[in-house]
Amino acid sequence: MEVKDVVSKMTLQEKAALLSGKDFWHTEGTERLGVPEFMMCDGPNGLRKQDGEADHLGLNSSIKTVCYPTASTVASSFDVDMARRLGQTLGKECQRENVSMLLGPGLNMKRSPICGRNFEYYSEDPYLAGKIAAAYVEGIQSEGVAACPKHFAANNQEYRRMSGNSVVDERTLHEIYLTAFEIMVKDSHPKSIMCAYNQLNGTYLSDNKYMLTDVLRDKWGFDGFVVTDWGAGKDAKKGVEAGLDLVMPGPRKDHEDAIVAAVESGELEESKVDEAVTHILNALNWTLENKKNVGPSTEATRAEDYAFAKELAEGGAILLKNDNKALPLKDDRKILFVGEFAKTPRYQGSGSSHINSAFVSNAYDSAIALGKDISFAMGYDTKCKDVKDSYILREEAVEAATEADEIVVFAGLPASYESEGFDRSDINLPPEQDKLIDELSHLGKKTVVVMHNGSPVAMPWIDSVDAVLDMQLAGDAVGDATVALLWGDVNPSGKLSESYPFKLSDNPSFLNFPGDGGNPVYAEGVYIGYRYYEKKRLPVLFAFGHGLSYTEFEYSNITVDKDNATDEDTIEVSVDVWNVGRYKGKEVVQLYVSPENSKISRPYKELKGFTKVELDSGEKKTVTFKLDSRAFAYYETRIHDFYVESGDYNIMIGASTIDIRQTVKIHVESSIELPMTFDRFTPIEDILDTKKGQMVLGPVLQKIGEGMENQEDDGSMGEGGAEMMTKMFMEMPIINLASFGILTTEQVDGILSQLNN
Repeated sequence: MEVKDVVSKMTLQEKAALLSGKDFWHTEGTERLGVPEFMMCDGPNGLRKQDGEADHLGLNSSIKTVCYPTASTVASSFDVDMARRLGQTLGKECQRENVSMLLGPGLNMKRSPICGRNFEYYSEDPYLAGKIAAAYVEGIQSEGVAACPKHFAANNQEYRRMSGNSVVDERTLHEIYLTAFEIMVKDSHPKSIMCAYNQLNGTYLSDNKYMLTDVLRDKWGFDGFVVTDWGAGKDAKKGVEAGLDLVMPGPRKDHEDAIVAAVESGELEESKVDEAVTHILNALNWTLENKKNVGPSTEATRAEDYAFAKELAEGGAILLKNDNKALPLKDDRKILFVGEFAKTPRYQGSGSSHINSAFVSNAYDSAIALGKDISFAMGYDTKCKDVKDSYILREEAVEAATEADEIVVFAGLPASYESEGFDRSDINLPPEQDKLIDELSHLGKKTVVVMHNGSPVAMPWIDSVDAVLDMQLAGDAVGDATVALLWGDVNPSGKLSESYPFKLSDNPSFLNFPGDGGNPVYAEGVYIGYRYYEKKRLPVLFAFGHGLSYTEFEYSNITVDKDNATDEDTIEVSVDVWNVGRYKGKEVVQLYVSPENSKISRPYKELKGFTKVELDSGEKKTVTFKLDSRAFAYYETRIHDFYVESGDYNIMIGASTIDIRQTVKIHVESSIELPMTFDRFTPIEDILDTKKGQMVLGPVLQKIGEGMENQEDDGSMGEGGAEMMTKMFMEMPIINLASFGILTTEQVDGILSQLNN
């Protein structure tokens, strides 16, 4: 298809129809010009293709397929290669099912642990989310299928997500809530992006020119098409002018007619409509050129996909605690499995990402199939509302535990606790589960807890259990993967992609989530997740990046290729990692950057690099990172861009935010002078912070200082008098030099004239 030629031959009505969708999953085709329909499908942790009546919340059935671990679990693998393979696997299935675009992944930041859709999102950290998403998108599109990352942007809660107004300052927006999208757009060039339902600072995202054009296209170079979240379209004319291309679902005759009317009345330039049509047709054309004639999914492809789902689940599971070497389990021990989730595990979230699984494994059957000596007690029933029945189930489990050597409790959040469409009210497990774990853990036997959850939970019993294995939402292969990890056939290697607070009120968004009337003010600014906990020096249950292994790793010999650099340099950092334990394992090596003595408020440290390395027992490898200027930058509103502040920075490498093993300091010099207008009330130290200020005011102050040195300090102001005078002098407005008779007003104004000109 020659897109330019097709657009020139389309009628205005045909163009408007293309921008308005045909039905729930297709764009409108133009048969006379050879333009076919374009099919989209929900994801992102599996293919939710609906053959019958369509909907967007998972209410109606879809084809049977493989459900992979959710985004929260994938991010906890810290494995970009795994994310890329997941994208490739889904891309292949899309080709088999004649799907042109997969709706995903979700990149929204985990501002609060109780957002109902957090299982669909990667992390509280934008760098991690961006890199994992970029690999996933790259994988999908390597198979000739378009990816559609979502929900752009500041869409961080379910409560009134279709109407709420996210109030976010410029620095916070770019530094936290847009960075993941920026990394993904620049690294993987998605063919589409989905704009969110909500308003951002008073403007709906579907009508937001600043976001859809100024940032997305002009600043980042996005060249795909923008589609609304389903039902998010607002004003047809404003949307097209802002940079919105496609409104879904269709048919939207009102949207189509409004575009035609706006063009015919002269309110909307047809050239803007042509741009939107071109964006969609370019993506459609790309999928046509990359169409692969493959047959439908078979038993063999399903088996291959399931095997990969198991590998993903194993790589994303996190060993949170392992005292007394409770894990791995031994075959000579009698093990009691307790809990409903041992036989019917929670393995995915609810809503538009819900997959119609062909087969789901469970830990009990998987262990029995491998000949493990296990027994089972129900312990709790997630559907049981009767206090007496819950008590009976708990007592039966306690009685069964007397016959076992060790206890494994399967716990977690029921599907009714976290879902698209509503937020959680707290971070607690169902109370009957907490009571069960508490009682079992005080029987004097080793107690292991296996968690199934899409977001953080409180663990009031954490000090009394021996081990916690967090499977999160691990997909169809959850049972097989859990057993492989429990018995040590696979070594846990996941790390937390979000902090686990002790209690919900510790979270920085607590006072502003979900906001009055669903209009949240992001008052915590850049301090979300570990950025807040570290700055506040607030302890957490488990820190970002935390995850144990059955083996042990040591770090040594950190080096940088330059001690002094500019913001135009690339810095190479290396560290040696050595497996000093008994087992083969994988370690996620994390690099954080920490500014020293910054003039502005900045997080204590931020993730700027990570890599997952596999090591045999006794093996050592050198891990290398490359850091560009963004690793040291913050978003500066005076220039509306990222800026590197001149100064010293600590480069920290470790196993989590609170487990730093190696540190090296470097100096980075900025090549940019920030614009600044000086007036009579500008503090002297702010003037001296600039090169121009040092040049103009420096010599004047030197003469003043020489004069002051000739005056003796008689100690009349006490021991701190000299320091007080210095601080007062540096912090006072420059006009005070005239107030104290050191300079005249005319001299001060002359200095300001030189500075500003």
